[in-house]
Amino acid sequence: MRPIQVSEAHPGRWWHTGEDGRVHCDLCPRFCKLREGQRAFCFVRSVKNGAMVLDTYGRSTGFCIDPIEKKPLNHFLPGTPVLSFGTAGCNLGCKFCQNWDISKSKEVARISSVASPAAIAQTAADFGCRSVAFTYNDPVIWAEYAIDTAAECRALGVKTVAVTAGYITAEARAEFFGAIDAANIDLKAFSQQFYKQLAFADLGPVLETLAWVRAETDVWIEVTTLIIPGENDSDDELKALSGWCAEHLGPDTPLHFSAFHPDFRMMDVPPTPPSTLRKARAIAKAEGMRHVYTGNVHDAEGDSTCCGACGELLIQRDWYELVTWRLDDGACPKCATPLSGLFEPDAGTWGRKRQPVEIRCL
Repeated sequence: MRPIQVSEAHPGRWWHTGEDGRVHCDLCPRFCKLREGQRAFCFVRSVKNGAMVLDTYGRSTGFCIDPIEKKPLNHFLPGTPVLSFGTAGCNLGCKFCQNWDISKSKEVARISSVASPAAIAQTAADFGCRSVAFTYNDPVIWAEYAIDTAAECRALGVKTVAVTAGYITAEARAEFFGAIDAANIDLKAFSQQFYKQLAFADLGPVLETLAWVRAETDVWIEVTTLIIPGENDSDDELKALSGWCAEHLGPDTPLHFSAFHPDFRMMDVPPTPPSTLRKARAIAKAEGMRHVYTGNVHDAEGDSTCCGACGELLIQRDWYELVTWRLDDGACPKCATPLSGLFEPDAGTWGRKRQPVEIRCL
C-alpha cells in the first residue's frame, strides 16, 4: 500500500478565482465565494494561500462493515458486506438530519482517524467486502478523497457506492459519478418549499443529477425519500414524486420510502407511522414503479423483491437477512424476466451483522 501524507490542506478541485478576488467553489450548487481563511458552507473546504483546499482528505469518522441493504441498496449485490465510511460536514442544512453528529461536526481533527485510499481498498479486499460505501455524510464534499479511493478499489476488483443527496454541479458530476459503480441518491421531497425551508437547498439540481446519472452513466441508482409527517407525506406530493421517477428514471429503478424519527432540529415531529409508508408504497406502485421498498420499519412485504412482470417473489428479506433467494441467473424463475440490478449467482450471507474495523496505514 502506498503511504499517505495527511495534512490540513489537500489541494482541492472544481474552483476558480473570480474577478472579485475571491475563490469561487464550483463543486456544488451553493457556489460558495470565499476569501483567504474562510470556509465553505460544508465546512470542510476552505481557502489557504489563495487556493481551495480539502481539510478531510484521508480523514474518516470511522469504518464499519455493514450489509449492503443498509445503504439502502436492494438490487446491488444483495446480502454482501460493504465497508462503509464517511468524514465530516455537509453541503445541505437539513433540520431533520439523522447523522447530524457527523454531518454538522466542526471538529474534524478530533473525531477523525487517518486512512489512505489504498489502505481502504486493501482492507475491503482483505475482509471479503464486495464494495466500499462513501456514506454517513455526503461524499460530494470530499469528492477528491472518494474518487481516489474508488480508483484504488477498482484496481482490486472492489465496487464502490456513493450515498448522496445528489447536490453537485454539472462540472463536477461526470468525474464523481464516473468513479463509482452504484449510488443511493436522496430525493428528500418533491417541493422547492421543502428543500428551501428544511434543507437550505434547491430541488432542481437534485432532479438534474438524478436524470443525468440515469441517462448518461452506467451507475446503478436507487432512490430514497425520508417520509416526514406533515412535511412531504401528502398523497399529491407522493404521486408527483413517484410519477417523476417512473418517467425520468424508469419503472425498474428501486424507490425506498424510509421512516423518520425525531432528531436534530425536528425533535417535536412524531415518527412516521408504518401506515404512511405503506400508503406511499401503494401510490408509487400505482404510478408505475415496480420495485418500491419501506425502510426503518419491520415490513416483510415492503422489504421483499418481486418480479416486475409477473409478481413472483424473488428475494424475501427479514430486515437485512435474506430469507428466500429465487433468482435464476439474475432472472425470474417463473417468467424468465431479468431483474434489474447487479446480482451474483448465489445470495450473500452477511445478514445484519455490523463489524467495526480499524485501518492501519503504512
